[in-house]
Amino acid sequence: MVRQVRRLIALAAGMLLAAVLTGPAHAGGPARTAGPARVAVPAAPKPQPAGVDITGDRLAEPLRLRAATHPAAVVAVIDQVSWLGRTGSPSGPAARNLGPKYTVVVFAGEIATQTYDLYPLAKGGPRVYRPAKQPGPSPKAKAGWFLGRLNMSEALRTAGVPLEQQLDTVGGGVGGGERVLPDESLNPGQDLDEALSELQRLLLLNVGVMLVITLGLAGIALLIRRRTR
Repeated sequence: MVRQVRRLIALAAGMLLAAVLTGPAHAGGPARTAGPARVAVPAAPKPQPAGVDITGDRLAEPLRLRAATHPAAVVAVIDQVSWLGRTGSPSGPAARNLGPKYTVVVFAGEIATQTYDLYPLAKGGPRVYRPAKQPGPSPKAKAGWFLGRLNMSEALRTAGVPLEQQLDTVGGGVGGGERVLPDESLNPGQDLDEALSELQRLLLLNVGVMLVITLGLAGIALLIRRRTR
């Protein structure tokens, strides 16, 4: 009985020793130390192409302009609102002085991100109104009025808005937008007549002043002569 127990113990020990010795070979050799794991960095999202939608006075349907088809017009319209600060004036001109209104919605791809109301023919110069309610990821903004660029009317007209061409507005800049020169000043004949009349009045005024000065000097000289006698 004792011998059988010893044989079983010896057999179990031999099998255990064989498993230990042959284990690494079946596992493909000694284990290798794994290197540091690489962290995958997500690629930056590709910027979406810009675009604008314009609605307003005398536009039967919205103007849908995208950078792929109308790059210059999109840039010109976005330039009218891209410079606005965070705070504008709380009140704008009276409604009767604003003129036609055009709403511009700025897009990134097919997602609307910003909206503005443009008044290119406002009395005293173009105006921009930024509503507090905005589309896109930031639905709220600080409402305010801003002076618009002087070339707002031409930028919108070039984009397709039915506005009359303004040849004598100063391009770029902020503020203004009305005609820089009145219509009357564009008549050269009228300007020449007015200039000659003004010159004549100036000459007569100078002659009158010289006569007064001469008479005054003569009177003073006569008075001094009488006193010195």
